[in-house]
Amino acid sequence: MTYRAAIIGGSGYTGAELLRLLSTHPDIDVVQVTADSNAGAAVASLYPSLAAAYPGLEYGPMDPAAVAGLDLVFLAMPHGASQGFAPQVIDRVGHVVDLGADFRLPAAEYTRWYGDDHTAPELLDRFAYGLVELGRPEIAAADHVAVPGCYPTAANLALAPLFAAGLVEPTVIVDAMSGLSGAGRGLKVASHFSEADESVSAYSLLTHRHTAEIEQVLTKVAGKPVTALFTPHLVPMIRGMQATCHAVPVGAGLSTESLLATYREFYADEPFVVVVDDPPPTKAATGANTCLVTVRFDERTGRVLALGVLDNLVKGASGGAVQNANVVLGLPEGTALPTVGMWP
Repeated sequence: MTYRAAIIGGSGYTGAELLRLLSTHPDIDVVQVTADSNAGAAVASLYPSLAAAYPGLEYGPMDPAAVAGLDLVFLAMPHGASQGFAPQVIDRVGHVVDLGADFRLPAAEYTRWYGDDHTAPELLDRFAYGLVELGRPEIAAADHVAVPGCYPTAANLALAPLFAAGLVEPTVIVDAMSGLSGAGRGLKVASHFSEADESVSAYSLLTHRHTAEIEQVLTKVAGKPVTALFTPHLVPMIRGMQATCHAVPVGAGLSTESLLATYREFYADEPFVVVVDDPPPTKAATGANTCLVTVRFDERTGRVLALGVLDNLVKGASGGAVQNANVVLGLPEGTALPTVGMWP
């Protein structure tokens, strides 16, 4: 069967990426896309790259009643907006896949990291956390999914095999870099060309909200509390993300070869995680729903170094959303999701 879908908030970069990926999906038909600020505009007028796939599709207003009866709704709204919109549609549609942060954390953690009380805490238990590689059974059993942030996706996939095997201490350092598209399509001083070009900027020191997701996932994998010191950086490229992660081994006997073997075994059946020998460049993941990871043991310092690289708009956002949709709908997980990046 064909599933009828809507994208709410579809005029931003993640909405456009959803439209691009779903244009080749044989089982999901986008019948509606909304964006209050662009209501009435043709999709192709904002994104000429989508003209061939959606020649007649226009953005509509964000009307909860208009999506009633649809099989699938993607929420590609600013953080904080989904918890206002979801209660109006969640019982009127088949499945909700939220790309925002609203349903990723327990209510208390959301308040701690986002500074506001959650307005729909009664819905939190109805959303599975959507990092498929580390929670596939829960996602398959759920009707609704909260797609992880891009930074936590890269960091958690880079670190999970270490914690699953009990190889490292429960405190990690994550330094991560993201391209400018991660800041969204809206105008911001920090993402102006003259501000961002030829410059690297760390931001949200000690307080970045994605810290909570990193700790939440790794705590689940490790079976005990994990603490992360996370520092994000904005770098002058459009797409791409790298998480450079540092951990302390629990005991002796590690080597780079043994760690790589552990990673290959852990991800042996995962189509969207590739363990590589050499440090992967971000460009290798451009356009793909693939996360490339590698790991090293440094005998000199006695530390473990793990790297995760992905496209922040694909595996880190819209591709992850489509992967989750495939799982909750019972479709082949890789449908409409490229695994090969674009080069150069």
